[in-house]
Amino acid sequence: MSLSALKLDDELRGRMQTNLDRFERRAHDATDLKRAAVTLLMLAGEDNEACFVITRRTPKLSAHAGQWALPGGRVDPGETSEEAALRETREEVGATIGPESILGLMDDYPTRSGYVITPVVVWGGRDCELVANPAEVAEIYRVPLSVLDGEDVPRLRTIPESDRPVISLSMLGTHVHAPTAAVIYQLREVAIRGEDTRVDHYEQPVFAWR
Repeated sequence: MSLSALKLDDELRGRMQTNLDRFERRAHDATDLKRAAVTLLMLAGEDNEACFVITRRTPKLSAHAGQWALPGGRVDPGETSEEAALRETREEVGATIGPESILGLMDDYPTRSGYVITPVVVWGGRDCELVANPAEVAEIYRVPLSVLDGEDVPRLRTIPESDRPVISLSMLGTHVHAPTAAVIYQLREVAIRGEDTRVDHYEQPVFAWR
């Protein structure tokens, strides 16, 4: 299925909703990990092209400074993953979105840095304005789904430190790594294509283990 012609319209929203509703996601036991949530925010790009949002973290942060990331962060006490994803989206990129725009959840992804991340797919629509919070976000990018259409998606490589393949995605003139790359790849496979592809076995590069 080609992603190059996908528009941010009711047909795409309905397809994603149906695919996520039928998907039996994997939830991880997080008793020894801190819980976090990230948002796969679907917005319109040029000519109403379907896009997702990715950010570049500010270099001033104490953890994962300068890395590519989806809007998101730690789940506060008493919050659900969905509530945390929407709160972090508002705090980081200035988008106030209600729970009615949540399309569904994908597999939890445990990280090397001690978190288990729940990805929340959210429909932002055509008129959602984004403003970066300079304390956390250096840049915001709307990335067309078409970048996930290449034959090299995903890019897998081996490292001596792990027997699991390291996943990355080529976009924005660089390579985005797991956990962000794993979550975005599952967005393509599950929400767009309707596949049951799992990604929690993919590894992160060593620099992201801290």
